[in-house]
Amino acid sequence: MKSLLDRIRLLIRTRSPLIALITWEEERLERHVGRMVRDEEMAVYCWRQTTGLTQNGVAVSDSQGLFEALQYLSGAVSEPSIFLFFDAHESLADSKIVRALRDLEPLLGTRSQGLIFICPTLQVPRELEKDLLVMDVPLPDRSEVSRLLRVMLRQQSLELSPERFERFVQSSLGLTEKDVKRSYARILVAGQGFDDTALLELGRAKRQAIRRSRYLEFYEQVEDMSGVGGLTQLKEWLDRRGKAFGQEARDFGLPSPKGVFLLGVQGCGKSLTAKAVAGSFQIPLLRLDVGAVFQGGGRVEESLRDTIRIAESIAPAVLWIDELEKGFSGGTGGAAFGAFLTWLQEKTAPVFVVATANEVRGLPPELLRKGRFDEIFFVDLPSVHERLSILEIHLRRRKRNPEDFDLFQAAEETEKYSGAELEQVIIEALFNAFAEGRELSTRDLTRVIRDTVPLAVTMDDRLKELREWAGPRTRPASQDRRRMDYFADFREVE
Repeated sequence: MKSLLDRIRLLIRTRSPLIALITWEEERLERHVGRMVRDEEMAVYCWRQTTGLTQNGVAVSDSQGLFEALQYLSGAVSEPSIFLFFDAHESLADSKIVRALRDLEPLLGTRSQGLIFICPTLQVPRELEKDLLVMDVPLPDRSEVSRLLRVMLRQQSLELSPERFERFVQSSLGLTEKDVKRSYARILVAGQGFDDTALLELGRAKRQAIRRSRYLEFYEQVEDMSGVGGLTQLKEWLDRRGKAFGQEARDFGLPSPKGVFLLGVQGCGKSLTAKAVAGSFQIPLLRLDVGAVFQGGGRVEESLRDTIRIAESIAPAVLWIDELEKGFSGGTGGAAFGAFLTWLQEKTAPVFVVATANEVRGLPPELLRKGRFDEIFFVDLPSVHERLSILEIHLRRRKRNPEDFDLFQAAEETEKYSGAELEQVIIEALFNAFAEGRELSTRDLTRVIRDTVPLAVTMDDRLKELREWAGPRTRPASQDRRRMDYFADFREVE
């Protein structure tokens, strides 16, 4: 919040007096702005539809209308002041109000005054696009939440260990101030204290808050890298990036990792890797439905801004953007697309973006420019060694010992199979064995393999095109097994 208030001060001093702050937290913002104007020795006026224009709770104008309030401020208030307008965003569709604001704007600048719209949503008229600066109000950060919890504990004469205190603070990030207070109050009323049960309850409140966004999904259960077969080079790269979260990396001079773009064949582990990144980094995972954001109609830029604000508020976090091409193909989204690119390039919050795509030819080239992501990896069909690893993983998940099967034969016979298709081989073979009332055998696997036509066979031309595009532009997610096999064979000959 401090950085936002500092920017408001700067805007007023540099004669940029028309500001819109997007937030649901009116009380919190009004309180912080009140402290700011006291420090600056400025007057503060508020306008609401229910009260009209007031100063210190006292009406200063006979009329409650917005236009009359603007006229009053134009002629009767010359001292340095902040004008807070609540409920006024719908009135910006009125050309008379827009004209009054454009007439008032130069006067505000010369008087060291600022007019701030506080609203949960806003559609800026074209006439005001050059004059009205729109900013998002961040949700409470770590210091604010720590202060709330510390005050409540002091009031209740309670103490928490530093580790448990930090866990409750971390679990509260992403909630509004009111939601944090309500959650803590429920914990106290329930009488259970700040124990593990209360921590789970706080997590549910957080998930509920995230569900208010139509486009974000909070994942409780995430994978780890042991569940991902192959992709050795990608795993090594992610392991190095995972060590760069935290203050120690900042002190070393490193920026927060931006993220990774995974391009490749459908069903080869891109989505699974996104889940595993969160598990490996031990941070929350959010999935963004980018197709719904950019193709669902309505206020795209506003929806995207809300989504980014939530992701940054609970950082460090992984933001998984699945099937990127569904939202950005052809550069759809206009201003929202530009805002998203700017955020990818300039974000400082530790939000690690994992974007996945099956098709890249329709994506705008500026999305793939260096600096948006730390790296772009190509995820190809698994090699024979990787297929062996994937089959072992899926057998273990279903409580079977891989050593009981001839998986080398299965791996050799599944060329052009994706990881998802290999999983289905195991599942289909289990169905067949179960139906016949016996245990799974290698013969069941072989029978399913020989009855299956992998997708890569029917889409061979598209796969070749994708590989040709990715060759000079991306890093391979897997090691080149052909070179490794060659040197292994060479050593055996020696």
